[in-house]
Amino acid sequence: MCLGLPMTIVETDGVSALCAFRGEQRRVSMLLLSNPPVGTHVLVYIDTAIRLLDEEEARLIGAAIDGLGAALDGEDCDRFFADLIDREPQLPAHLRSE
Repeated sequence: MCLGLPMTIVETDGVSALCAFRGEQRRVSMLLLSNPPVGTHVLVYIDTAIRLLDEEEARLIGAAIDGLGAALDGEDCDRFFADLIDREPQLPAHLRSE
């Protein structure tokens, strides 16, 4: 299974960037983004930054990854998905028939 990781840009040359997530660093391609500055959160998939994230979205994705780990370990994972508890799922706007 491949997961997108919420990473933070540590240094960049415009073409690639050194990004970090929980102490691990990797060099990723920045060719799909318009040269975001150091400190920016990005979603990284297969060593390519595919979109910008705000701090809250990066936190939620990190929590979801923790929740997946807890579920795989047979632990309760509700605390990792607090933003989803007690609400109905919503379709993205482009999939709604309004």
